[in-house]
Formats: sequence, C-alpha cells, structure tokens
Amino acid sequence: MAPYAEVAYQLMHGTPLQLQALLLLFFILLLRLATTTSSRNKAKRVPPSPPGFPVIGHLHLVGDLPHVSLCNLSRTHAPDGLMLLRLGAVPNLVVSSPRAAEAIMRTHDHMFASRPPSKIAEVLLYGPSSDIAFSPYGEHWRQARKLVTTHLLTVKKVQSYRIARLQEVKQVLARISEAAAASKSVDLGETLNTYANDVVCRAVSGKFFRAEGRNKLFRELIEANSALVGGFNLEDYFPSLAKVLHLLNRFACSSAKTVHKRWDELLEAIISDHERNSMHQENGTDDLGESDFIDVLLAVQQEFRGITRDHIKAILMDMFAAGTDTSSLVLEFAMAELMRNPKLMVKLQSEVRNNTPRGQELVEEENLSGMSYLKAVVKETLRLHPPVPLLVPHLAMADCEVDGYRIPAGTRAIINSWALGRYPGSWEKPEEFVPDRFVEGGAAATVDLRGKDFQFVPFGAGRRICPGLNFGLATVEIMLANLAYCFDWELPDGVEDIDMTEVFGLTVHRKEKLMLVPKPHRAV
Repeated sequence: MAPYAEVAYQLMHGTPLQLQALLLLFFILLLRLATTTSSRNKAKRVPPSPPGFPVIGHLHLVGDLPHVSLCNLSRTHAPDGLMLLRLGAVPNLVVSSPRAAEAIMRTHDHMFASRPPSKIAEVLLYGPSSDIAFSPYGEHWRQARKLVTTHLLTVKKVQSYRIARLQEVKQVLARISEAAAASKSVDLGETLNTYANDVVCRAVSGKFFRAEGRNKLFRELIEANSALVGGFNLEDYFPSLAKVLHLLNRFACSSAKTVHKRWDELLEAIISDHERNSMHQENGTDDLGESDFIDVLLAVQQEFRGITRDHIKAILMDMFAAGTDTSSLVLEFAMAELMRNPKLMVKLQSEVRNNTPRGQELVEEENLSGMSYLKAVVKETLRLHPPVPLLVPHLAMADCEVDGYRIPAGTRAIINSWALGRYPGSWEKPEEFVPDRFVEGGAAATVDLRGKDFQFVPFGAGRRICPGLNFGLATVEIMLANLAYCFDWELPDGVEDIDMTEVFGLTVHRKEKLMLVPKPHRAV
C-alpha cells in the first residue's frame, strides 16, 4: 500500500486540476486492481505442508502416535492450525487450532458434514450408507440421526436408565470388594471396560444381553471392529488403485466379512427375541419398566422413511462401538491421573463423601448434582486424554475457501482433538492434569464440552457431534463417584508410578494395565 500512496502524492503536486482528477481515478482503479489480485492470490493459496515424497506423500511423517506427530508437525509448519498433508494419494487437511476447528465445524460445517469412504466400514456396517458414524451426509443420515436423537439418546431417555446403571455399578463394586477382602490388586482397566460394555448392552438389548454369555461376545466383536476400522487399509490411501490393492487387502476384507457375519447372527437373534417377547409383554418393557433401544427402534421404524432391518443393525453396532471403549477409557485415565496426583484424589473423595447422605451404601445419581469437582475431573480427563484423539474424519463435499486457503472437494479434514486440548493459546499449563481449571473461578470454568468452545471438542461439534454425549457422561460420572466413595486406592507393592504410555488405534489405550489395590472405606 505504501508505494502506491507515495506515487499518488508525487503526481498530485504541480499538475493541472483535470489531470489530477484523471490521475486520482487511475490511482483508485490501480489500487482496486491490486487489492482484487491480492485477494484472488490469497484464495488460491493452499495450506502449508512439510516436504513430502512422491507416491507416499507425507505418510512417513505419521508416527506410532499420529495425534502427537500431527500436532508437532502443525506447530512447526502451520502455526495457524491448518496444514495440508498428502497421505498416499489423498489430501488431508489437519486441524489443530481452535480457530481452524471453528472454521471447519461451524463456519463451513455444511461443507464438511460428510465422511470419506471406508471399505472396511462398508463391509462391517451393511454398506456405505447404513449407520450414523461413518455414513455420508444425505437424507438417510439425517433420518437415522433424527431417529437416534429423538428416541434413543434424549436426556429423558438417558435418565430412564439410572436404575440399570446403578445395578451395573453395584456388580462392579461387589467384584472389587471381593478383591479388597483378599488384599488383591484389581485390573481396573479390564473391570471398567466390562462395566461400560454391560451398561451399553443393558440399554441396547435389556435383559437379553447376559443370555448365553452375549455380553462377552459383544466385547469380542467390539474389539474386532476397533482393530479393523482403526487398522491401515491401503485402499483408503490409494483409491485410484483400488482394484489392484483389493487383491492385497483380501485378507482384511475377509476378516471384516467374518466379523460382520458374527455381528449379523448375534443382532438378528436378539431382535428376533424382542419381537417374540413383545407379543407377551405390554408396551415392550422389561421387568424394570424400561424400554431398551431395540424395543424403541422396532416401535418407531415405520415413522422413518427407508430405515430397514439392516439399518437398525448398523445403528446398534454404532451404539456398541461408541459407548464401550470411550467410556471405559475416560474412567481408566481419570483413575490413573488421580493416582499420580494423590492430593487431587483426596479432594475428589472428600467432595463425593460429603455430598452423599450418611449411611448410604453407594452414590446415587441424584447425589451427583452437587459434585462440581467430580465433573471437573471428568472434563479435565477428556481434555488431556480424549479417547478418540483424531475425530472421525470429515470430507469436503465441494471446493471451498477456508480462512483464505483453497480446499478442493474430496479433501479429508482431520480434527486433532488431542492437539486442541493442549493448545498453548487456550490453556494454562496445558500438559498438566489440573481439574481446578474447570471449577467456579477457574480459568476454564465457562468452557463447554458440547461443541460450543472449539478448544475443547472431545465429542466433536456441529452436525457430526456425537449424539451419545449425555449417555457417555452419565455412564462415567456415576462409576467414578462410586470408585472414590467406596474405596481408598493404593499402588501394588513395588510400583512407584503409573506408566502413561499410549497405544494408538481407533481409540487410544494405555500401554500398561492399571493394577490398583482397593481398600474399603469406612465412613466415620
């Protein structure tokens, strides 16, 4: 701008008035042309990228912990939080700052509301448009999500399962009490995974889920799904070579077909059980008066156009996969961090025990409303250890401009929730476990986890936000409260610290088992 101004000043002195007017008009046109050209050039820019290789692009830069390596790459090459990587033949927009996350999940949410195709997910989930999590944006997805959000995962529906959740909590506490009586350590990760799975099974299939060991079978199949979907599939990175690569991926597809068949047999048996049972039981409710998810899906199927039996099965598979690992991992990481910070554990136990009526055997859900520190511990765990650190990828459905960068159609957007939760500009001491930041008066007291504050999106945001948010939080809070209320916890003899090393997959797990020794707490 300065050179143009200098030229204008020189020309405006010592020239006739008419010529001054012509020169001024010329200067204005020149300035407008320069501004327009600058804007066009900016719009044509692509986001910054690190150096890559032919064919593989930037695949070699994605390490064993992709959420960590992508965060480090972004801080080095794209301080504004938008970085373009070519993983094989596929362009990927890596999103690592709150500003960039808001651009993708709010400003341009309509443009990035779809999902990239996944061959393995298609095999497992009855085709490319059957479930909710991986289904492309369109009419079926809108219908399926509406069905889930209005009938299965409302706040009222989640609250209706409080008795069932408490019963599952009691079973866990009974097993831990047996270990405590024998002075034995407990594999808390395994115990909590079983609990989360049983809660989901109870909600989805009611009293049928424990029949014939079905709860264990559900866990096996959920683990198989996670391994297959979270694994490396060549077709996802080199789609133009799909026909050739399909021969190389035959084993993975064969495994997916085998797992799909087992899922289909299990879900078909349970749905048929419900159909037979509904003929003998009024309103399709169980002995607690609860209508489980399958009852509801069968009852409202006719309200939604094009929702078939296979669609119902795919939706149920989403429920199992999304509700088990995520909840149990939040509980495990929370307990691990509390054990590493004994003062914080004491603070949580004090709050829980002071807000539970004296003489009450265990914490009930109506007691949770006064436990602000408990909720802060859950939020801090989700900030520091989001169970899905790289949210399910979004897909650009058309060419668009994001924050001055040109993003072509077909680009995958990877939201690094882990990086957002540690973004230095948003958090004080971002690498430390500090639940107090979320309590009243804390620096993050007003930060919300429901997709409104883009420095903290463990459940995603926008159209693709996780519909099971309320269900997951209810599952976590009641269990964590009772672990703190009923027991004091110690590390096994000879163990001085807890290894927090992670293993990446569809969800992120701790590498080592969380072995803890429970001691029954006796209220004075």
